[in-house]
Amino acid sequence: MKSVTVSIDVPQTPEQVYGFLDVMAHHERFTDHYLTGWRYGGPARGIGSCATVTAALGGTKTDVTIEVVEADAPRRIVEQNVSAAGRRLAHGTYAIEPLQTGGSHISFTYTWVRAPLADRLLAPVVRTTMRHANRTVMRRLATELARHVSAAGS
Repeated sequence: MKSVTVSIDVPQTPEQVYGFLDVMAHHERFTDHYLTGWRYGGPARGIGSCATVTAALGGTKTDVTIEVVEADAPRRIVEQNVSAAGRRLAHGTYAIEPLQTGGSHISFTYTWVRAPLADRLLAPVVRTTMRHANRTVMRRLATELARHVSAAGS
């Protein structure tokens, strides 16, 4: 299946963005519109930090294990997602680039490595659903970053 990429520009520096995204528990704040029941494991940040969540998309619910498998501060974080009893394997990659005008360009790419037959048969619908959910994630991420950086500066 083709990957899905969404992006947003924010006024925070790449270091501020990375510092926020590096903490797994922060992800709940901007994804809880479709990922619920967060249960954490491993370290709080960095490679090995993980969470198990319930994803509710397209009228279905499934448990998903999310684990950070690569980290390159302040540019990139790669998460491995396993769901559908292991039949779905995907990577979620946050790429953070500095903007010439200041701030950062954040992109998130969801790439299926393995997908159940139903996902493959309904690929256009699945991709549209993921793109819509992740666009909302990006808008909410921008809001949470502003709150976090503002609170940290207080």
